[in-house]
Amino acid sequence: MNALIEDLLGVATPSDGERDTIVSAALGHPATATGWAAERVPYQSGSPATAGLIRVRGITKTCEPWSVFVKILQHPRHWRGLGRVPAELRADFLTRFPWRAELHAWDADFQHRLPIGLRVPRLYHLAELPDDHLAIWMEDIDCSDHPWTTESFELAARLLGRFASNSQDPVLLAASPVPAGHALRMFYAGEVAPALRWLHSHDLWRHPKVIADGGEQLRVDLITLSERAPAILDGLDQRPQSLPHGDASPQNLLVPVDAPNTRVAIDIAFQCPLAVGFDLAQLLVGLVHAGQMHPRELPRLQPLLTRAYADGMSQGTHPATPEDIDGGFIGSLVIRSAFTSLPFREPSTTLTDTHLDQRMGLTRFITDLGLQRTP
Repeated sequence: MNALIEDLLGVATPSDGERDTIVSAALGHPATATGWAAERVPYQSGSPATAGLIRVRGITKTCEPWSVFVKILQHPRHWRGLGRVPAELRADFLTRFPWRAELHAWDADFQHRLPIGLRVPRLYHLAELPDDHLAIWMEDIDCSDHPWTTESFELAARLLGRFASNSQDPVLLAASPVPAGHALRMFYAGEVAPALRWLHSHDLWRHPKVIADGGEQLRVDLITLSERAPAILDGLDQRPQSLPHGDASPQNLLVPVDAPNTRVAIDIAFQCPLAVGFDLAQLLVGLVHAGQMHPRELPRLQPLLTRAYADGMSQGTHPATPEDIDGGFIGSLVIRSAFTSLPFREPSTTLTDTHLDQRMGLTRFITDLGLQRTP
């Protein structure tokens, strides 16, 4: 047994029989694994539920190579960022946070709602670990490294729209154990509300680059927008609801090399009724957050995503109006990203002008859109 696998996976290491079952499923035919090794996959996830990502590779007795992706989930009490949750909210957060929500991806009713062209990775094995950890052994997607184009965004929005339309079934929504908007309100209470104090006082506002780029006006506008946040949350709850992907950034909609006109959805989250259009928020800004797209692209993409999503919804079982989609999109974007995109938590010594330019541009765009389009 490879010592690195034991170190990374512990008791998640499958038995010989389970290992051969996993490898056979990955290859699509019966196989017996021999040598194998594991490697950590670098990631920048802010999810409290993600403990680690691992790629396991090996060969069979017939010298056929194979590869499997392993994700380790954890209870949020193990999360390094737990201190960011206000002390008075921490107990409720630890009790309520759905750290196993990603497993919904393999529920029959979730997969039944996926439109043609959108799927999840194949699941090979689940291993319960001590102290509230879980290992998910799944398909290792060979992803395209081509940059996302306008057509890429429109395709993803169309697929998400059709998925949202299929996820508006009243019986399905009524079965949710939590009310509409619950997950977004948890995010607001745990991530956004504690950060609002930084709008009033933080060293970032004294950074020369921030001052030169209109930081004081941005600060004032963010404070004005933050006063609308409770009403925005209430308004989102009144819009048509669906069960979303939950974190539909381009990074979580993988493009397989062998099927570039399809998407593979990973990191399923926020599994409760949320306003239609919710998934467009992360689709729009995910690459900007990662520094892979300039904010100047956002004004052009934003209306295109709304139209493509509406087109997708019209092909599903429960369409919604463009007005409802756009309202859910913009409101969700404001709550998810307006107040947390500036690098308040990053050391000032690491802030480059390029990074600040990206985050200032992103925040300025969302703030202007929010002030124009929210009550």
